Amino acid sequence: MKKFVVVLILFLGIAVVVLSFGELETILRTLQHAHLLFLFLAIVVQFIWFVSSGRMYQSVFHLLGIHESTMTLSRIAAAANFINVVAPTAGMGGVALFATEARRRGHPAGKATVAAALFLLLDQASFLVVLSIGLLILVKRNDLSAGEISASFFLFAIAISYATVLYIGYRSEQRLGDLLAKMARGINRVVNLFRKGEYLSQARAHEFAHEVADGFAGLTESPSSLVRPILWGILDKSLLMVILVFAFLSFEVPFSIETIVAGFSIAYLFLIVSPTPSGIGIVEGVMPLALTSLNVNWSQAVVITLAYRAVTFWVPLAVGAWAFRSLHTGTDELPSSA
Repeated sequence: MKKFVVVLILFLGIAVVVLSFGELETILRTLQHAHLLFLFLAIVVQFIWFVSSGRMYQSVFHLLGIHESTMTLSRIAAAANFINVVAPTAGMGGVALFATEARRRGHPAGKATVAAALFLLLDQASFLVVLSIGLLILVKRNDLSAGEISASFFLFAIAISYATVLYIGYRSEQRLGDLLAKMARGINRVVNLFRKGEYLSQARAHEFAHEVADGFAGLTESPSSLVRPILWGILDKSLLMVILVFAFLSFEVPFSIETIVAGFSIAYLFLIVSPTPSGIGIVEGVMPLALTSLNVNWSQAVVITLAYRAVTFWVPLAVGAWAFRSLHTGTDELPSSA
């Protein structure tokens, strides 16, 4: 059964590539006209981003008393990103992978579950800091649209929802179990309109609440220590903005810091709130519009977007596929430490 899941995930990954092959062809044609040195530097920064992301995970795991090496967590994070793309479940697929890998390495799965969920929340918190600056730039230029405002509120609502669920789990296992069971009942009622049977288990909701409570029981530092992973998250976003800078340089397009921050903020915002995994098709449409509103020529905005997405979407997807496969080769079954 375990091998079947691995094969299924890899098959879905191949399907994502095949279904997006038209976009990939356009990207490859675009890259043929770019300065390859800057694209190479962008890819180098992308790999630094992998390490930085692992370091952020490490700082979150450390709060709960789990100690793992940065490289190990970077590899699991890359694999989790791959799963979230090919089997999108609002980030829960990645959370489940962290719990599974923690169990394999002798760590409590409940702690890993809480740590991965905390990462999602803190990652969004760090982006909200960057987004605030980007929105202020758009307000200054009178370029803020209703769509961007609505998407920002939607992202804020998602972050508040995550925070609320985690806070309830921190305060009361019973209340969280009751809340998740109620949500499961509501989803089951909707699903029953189309098919019979229990889609989500209410018993599993209470089990998950117990895992979350156990995870928070291992909190080893004060809540003020959450600032550290948020700073790592801001560094992650800064590295992605550096990649955008290299995309501009690749095609000799002039830019300002305001253009980079605001353009990145809108692109990443719609990546998060997009109904498609990692914003496939959405970011490619929104980002050129955002750059054009920041006085970038339309055709230049399109090629910059394609180059940026080649590095920040397709490279992580390929690395994530490798990382996911390597986690199931049995090469690191033993627990490791930082």
